[in-house]
Amino acid sequence: MIKQPAYLKKGDKIAIVCPASKLPRGIDSAVQLFESWGLEVIIGKTVHAEHHQFAGDDVLRTEDIQIFLDDPTVKAIIAGRGGYGCIRIVDDLDFSTFVEYPKWLVGFSDITVLLCHIYAQYGIQSIHGQMPYTFNEATPESLASLKAALFGEEIMYDYHPSPLNREGYMQGILIGGNLTLLVMTIGSASEVDYEDKILFIEDIGERPAAIDRMMHMLKRAGKLNKLKGLIVGAFNELPEEKIPFGQSPEEIIWEVVKEYEYPVWFNFPIGHMDDNRAVVVGKKGLFIN
Repeated sequence: MIKQPAYLKKGDKIAIVCPASKLPRGIDSAVQLFESWGLEVIIGKTVHAEHHQFAGDDVLRTEDIQIFLDDPTVKAIIAGRGGYGCIRIVDDLDFSTFVEYPKWLVGFSDITVLLCHIYAQYGIQSIHGQMPYTFNEATPESLASLKAALFGEEIMYDYHPSPLNREGYMQGILIGGNLTLLVMTIGSASEVDYEDKILFIEDIGERPAAIDRMMHMLKRAGKLNKLKGLIVGAFNELPEEKIPFGQSPEEIIWEVVKEYEYPVWFNFPIGHMDDNRAVVVGKKGLFIN
């Protein structure tokens, strides 16, 4: 049974933590925006911590998020940024109180590990969306979608269809996130069930060959053949290659899934981009193209 955390209301407490990489700059403007929404913002110790590339060592990052998982007065936990590090701590987190008092976990990129884990293990919804580190560059529409997701309002999506699209309507539970992290969770306690789901994917900084490898990994693992639909977000900042792969990320993905019959939509506003619209992981959705 899927559990939906309570939508936020004015006066609620939210916490900002960094369970992965450290913040290279302040997030005061993001805090001010949350406060303008009528929320009380609590800053975790990891927001100002650093240990090599991480926002504190594994112990600190685990303890910091654990405090807010266990605090029933905190109604949402917002990841300050992604980067790398969630996979190092997810198995050390105790979700027993969180399951009893579900709250929204928010983030994307490396935070995909946590979003997948709480859905796979406990059937609890979460929000894939902008994080404080990305607020300064975020479009007003993406921030409005995050607020809508948190407060239970309708989320609007508009995008530019691709010639590769296989049109049709999709109806099913939304799962997904960063492609690299989705592949990394296979075989672990954080692996989600893909059958009859609408999968959304995005990534950044990956070579086309790596994208091809990961898509074929999902296919070989039986994750792509029983979907209700596939939504493809941004695949950007591709590194230069001495020998070009010869296909764009979109062409690679289409080549892998074209044999199936479900709808496939490209250019959706999800991922490492200014217009990263919020998506509720674990929510039943209907998308019509």
